[in-house]
Amino acid sequence: MAQRLLIVDDDPDVLKAAAATLARAVEAVDTAVGPDGLAERAHLYDAVLLDMNFAAGARDGAEGLDTLDRLQAADPALSVVLMTTYGGVALAVQALKRGAADFVLKPWRNEALIAAMQAAAALTAERRASGKALNLDDLERRAIERALSLYEGNVSHAAQALGLTRPALYRRMERHGL
Repeated sequence: MAQRLLIVDDDPDVLKAAAATLARAVEAVDTAVGPDGLAERAHLYDAVLLDMNFAAGARDGAEGLDTLDRLQAADPALSVVLMTTYGGVALAVQALKRGAADFVLKPWRNEALIAAMQAAAALTAERRASGKALNLDDLERRAIERALSLYEGNVSHAAQALGLTRPALYRRMERHGL
């Protein structure tokens, strides 16, 4: 399947390394040094690898999350994988809650990056073929699964990261068959 990916990062070395890695696995890789104008081009891509911080000294991921929101508004079917050097579990969970397909920490393992982007592109293709984006229940299930995975099945820690009580998380897990 032909895939066109976009990598967005303000560091030219990261762009070069990610593009070289992903070019081995997809048909086309484009790069951008910032988030400006991405929403207008969202429909051109099968998946986006998006850095979370663009301003000098920024570490909170706010720019990446805002760009994620704009991309999803422009193309709800488009899968976005967020990446950062300054990531913690809470930021990853927040990104997944807001609709990111996955979360990658820099430096990445090449095989893991390729797998994440191929899975994201496949998800975009599935959404576009079905004519709909994920619904809120699907997003909630994925956020719970990811939090449980990040905390190796520890429900207490996963609940805390998701901003839920343990009983609330257990109820949601039951509702989703987890």
